[in-house]
Amino acid sequence: MRSWRLDRPSPSGQLDLSRATSLVTSIGCADSNAFAAEVLKLLGNAAGISQCTVFAYEFGTRPRTISVADHRGGRFLRDVADAYAKRFYALDGNQTIVSAASSQKSSVVLLHQQTSEDVLHEDYRAACYHRPNVSGRLSLLLQPSQGVWLSVNLYRDRRHGHFHQNEIALIEAYAPLIAQAAGHHYTLCGQIQTGIPQLMLTRVRGICPDLSRRELDVLCGVLEGRTAQEIGELMGIKPSSVVTYQKRAYRRLGISSQRQLFALCLAPGRN
Repeated sequence: MRSWRLDRPSPSGQLDLSRATSLVTSIGCADSNAFAAEVLKLLGNAAGISQCTVFAYEFGTRPRTISVADHRGGRFLRDVADAYAKRFYALDGNQTIVSAASSQKSSVVLLHQQTSEDVLHEDYRAACYHRPNVSGRLSLLLQPSQGVWLSVNLYRDRRHGHFHQNEIALIEAYAPLIAQAAGHHYTLCGQIQTGIPQLMLTRVRGICPDLSRRELDVLCGVLEGRTAQEIGELMGIKPSSVVTYQKRAYRRLGISSQRQLFALCLAPGRN
């Protein structure tokens, strides 16, 4: 597992203008999966990539799936992405990088390489690497706005082994184009889905930075008006666990009810 900043990439190879044009055309497309599909077409054959997912990490909550594409088609990869967002995202190396990055908006693109061997959690490795038949992943991490990170994840087909250095160099060369396109796509499509509950959650995090990811996920569900059963289904945990996380979060915030949570979020003079 390793990560690095992409400061001044050294172009390698020739740009496929038709593929680049198709990628730009997919920005803001009504088909939510068109963007990931064009990224896959742009890099798939050249770098042995069989799957692409784009996630948005907004205000410290669990990731939201923006776009997915898989050579095999169907709902398979969408189901894998849902399992990742519900159960495994906190175990991902991407989370460590995003959490350690500055809270101020940065234009720098970060790259993170993670192989199946780097994933120690057996269920996570099985669900997101072995069953999808990938040997590893290279992620482009970017910050389109403060409090929001995007990850464009490129999954290496297992039959090709791990990424070779020349393939990584090719991805580095295309990374600025893909990152800019992903940021604009999020602004046009993904950001529209970011509602008042997520924005209120930003205020909650400012009041109590020590809230855990699980506690934030539960509070997000509460702010969205979901029941404990519904929150549990989204997170892949039992309703009783939802209630436990909710009570812990309320204690940290010095409140005891949903009404007080909304009052805290809406109180004037908070950052």
